[in-house]
Amino acid sequence: MRVYLGSDHAGFELKVHLANHLAKQGYDVVDVGPHSYDPDDDYPTFCLHTGDRVVADETSLGVVIGGSGNGEQIAANKVAGVRAALAWSVETAQLARQHNDANVVAVGARQHTLDEATGIVEAFLNTPFSGNERHARRIIQVATYEQTRQLPDLP
Repeated sequence: MRVYLGSDHAGFELKVHLANHLAKQGYDVVDVGPHSYDPDDDYPTFCLHTGDRVVADETSLGVVIGGSGNGEQIAANKVAGVRAALAWSVETAQLARQHNDANVVAVGARQHTLDEATGIVEAFLNTPFSGNERHARRIIQVATYEQTRQLPDLP
């Protein structure tokens, strides 16, 4: 599976670690950047490009990394077709895949040790979407709104 990685300066060390670790695990890793540490870089550029590549490569997944993961998730979710989830535990990473069919995970590098963050990313990458009808129905509702910008009717 191809995995796209993007970060900012706060997530740079974790991104480099994950790129090496995941490649050793057999993943086809694409480092979207940054490719060198710059304390003044801006996360939206890297997260938007990561999301765009994931959407264009339907069988891939993405990882965006910053200090908290919040801004990175927000930026990635601006790309049509991205379903980015902020994961702060193995369980939330698994649920993002099982229930939401998330295709991008956001991780806060300042919130976890390297081992914890690696476990979160591995859980995300190794967990399939459940295919449950109610979860699929909800994903379709969000995708339809994303395409049409028409709010669904309230019950």
